Amino acid sequence: MFEEFNVNNLEKNKELLEIKLEESKEQIEKLLELENKTYDNFVKPYQEIGECINEFLTPMFHIDSVKNTEITTKVHEECLPLISNYSTEISQNVNIYRALKDIQDNVNTSLNDIQKKVLENEIRDFELSGCHLNNNLKNRLKKINLRQSELSHKFSQNLLNATNSYEMIIEDFEDVREIPESDLELAKFEEDGKIKYKFTLQMPSYIAYITYGTNRDKREEIYKAYCTRAPENGKIIEEILTLKDEKSKILGFDSYAQYSLSTKMAKSEDEVIDFLYELAKKGKVGGKNEVEEIKEFAKKDGIEELKSFDLSYYSEKLKKEKYDLDEELYRPYFEKESVLKGFFEFLNSIFDIEFKVSNTPTWDEKATAYDIYESGKLSSRIYIDLESRKDKRGGAWMNNWHSYYVDKHNSIHLPTAYIVCNFPQSTKDTKSLLRHSDVVTLFHEMGHALHHLLSKVPEPFVSGISGVAWDTVEFPSQFLEYFSYDKTVLKQFAKHYKTGEILSDEAIDKIIKARNFQSSLSMIRQVEFALFDFKLHQKLYKNEHDVQKLLNEIRDEISIIKPPIYNKFQNGFSHIFGGGYAAGYYSYKWAEVLSADAYYMFIESENTFNKELALKYKKAILEKGGSSDMNELFYEFAQREPSVDSLLKIDGIIS
Repeated sequence: MFEEFNVNNLEKNKELLEIKLEESKEQIEKLLELENKTYDNFVKPYQEIGECINEFLTPMFHIDSVKNTEITTKVHEECLPLISNYSTEISQNVNIYRALKDIQDNVNTSLNDIQKKVLENEIRDFELSGCHLNNNLKNRLKKINLRQSELSHKFSQNLLNATNSYEMIIEDFEDVREIPESDLELAKFEEDGKIKYKFTLQMPSYIAYITYGTNRDKREEIYKAYCTRAPENGKIIEEILTLKDEKSKILGFDSYAQYSLSTKMAKSEDEVIDFLYELAKKGKVGGKNEVEEIKEFAKKDGIEELKSFDLSYYSEKLKKEKYDLDEELYRPYFEKESVLKGFFEFLNSIFDIEFKVSNTPTWDEKATAYDIYESGKLSSRIYIDLESRKDKRGGAWMNNWHSYYVDKHNSIHLPTAYIVCNFPQSTKDTKSLLRHSDVVTLFHEMGHALHHLLSKVPEPFVSGISGVAWDTVEFPSQFLEYFSYDKTVLKQFAKHYKTGEILSDEAIDKIIKARNFQSSLSMIRQVEFALFDFKLHQKLYKNEHDVQKLLNEIRDEISIIKPPIYNKFQNGFSHIFGGGYAAGYYSYKWAEVLSADAYYMFIESENTFNKELALKYKKAILEKGGSSDMNELFYEFAQREPSVDSLLKIDGIIS
């Protein structure tokens, strides 16, 4: 029923991939030889060929992120040119393009809406790939695509290497006395008969010191190490930007931002910029008040000038004073396995889905596979890998492996996906105890996963997250996030890992009240990133100096507290230089309007466990995948247009 995860013969992947790509080309050529091409005899098998390639590639690229070694990097680098060249060659094949156009023109009236959407997307993507261009320009695009892929991988690898190469050793207990016990246990080691503490740039360790580290100089030391990682990425950024600009111009766009919007829901560059500035304007007053509050609080410690490396430390202290909220006290109630069990029970209660452990192989002993059942019927599989490791890329993400679809023989293919996070490690003596913010992250990534796994769309190119416009793909993930602050939901799993005691109403109320702590400041920060990303791609910035100048200008314009001059945030901005968010980081806030408005319907119903509403959401949004534009699906669910006010109300920015 499901393919097993297996990368035992990783070293042979280049050879296997070459064979698979040649076979795929031959299959496509046979399809092109058909005289009377139809949706069923051409488009359907053409999609299945693409799906087959993706199913082969995904584990190989995935293992490089979660179990990075010299071998995985080598295999990735060997296979990248092959798949890049193949993808470019296929996407520029004018014969495939013409065949799709002919089918669209000749039989469009007999196709259903989902089939029409597949053709519409594919024809658009062929045109965006330059299939209509002359051979010289096609060849140039091929080289650009390959080089872009190489640079993105190099950007991420540099960041991982820099993250793993840094250690801050502390010998004086006074410098770590405020750090939570569970974090301190992971940092502690013995050398020369003396207890010492090691902190790294891996997220759980970095967060522990920047948030609780007593020594201000040490906080600056680790902060500086973090925000100056991979300086060599500056030159990579220059080349990436130049290539993206050239590609856009070849395809007839004025800028990469304009090119990017051709596949998104936002209609124009001005609409994106205006949207971001509207959020900045509405959050600016609140943000200034929040920073002033931190500054006044820090003065009690004799800090006359608040610095960026002080923010997390004094914000945590201020939060504790305002809400009597000590996140460390909550962690015993958020033990990883307990959280997962309760989370699964909650999802079952609203979506009628059941998670059962599968003993299928995974890539690490800490990664677990679960089979998902709907109404007692096996429907999908999810792999969950939550704890940080030195060989794992930082951050959190969902990656799809197989898609739900119905093939040309009318057989149903079931979907699979991965959720990867970097939560505190467990040892034989220590459980993985999460912060509530980790719980929020888990809900977020599961929202992405369910969007893919609960799809019932029969066409793979628009099933699950495939075909979903990039600026709405965060909608289901952000929507599920909101439930991680609900008291009824939290009581499903917030149980002390030793005593089984359920977290009290009073303690949960503190989490809920603190949810909007510094919400304006957080929004301004996201807008800063989004504006930097979007403006960076509106015209060509040729060198590191110009990139930094743009970032400084945006910070001068909207930021409440400015980072030190050595902060090179851009060199670690993997979302846009190592991932797919270039000229699209605004999507997080754009999609949040949809997610907040959808969740507001549950607030108005006064029932978080409103199963009728949840199943309506599942049917209208999750099961439909990319088969329709998200604005149409949202209207189907809510029976109205989304309102930005729901987001601002939930975040406490307006009343």
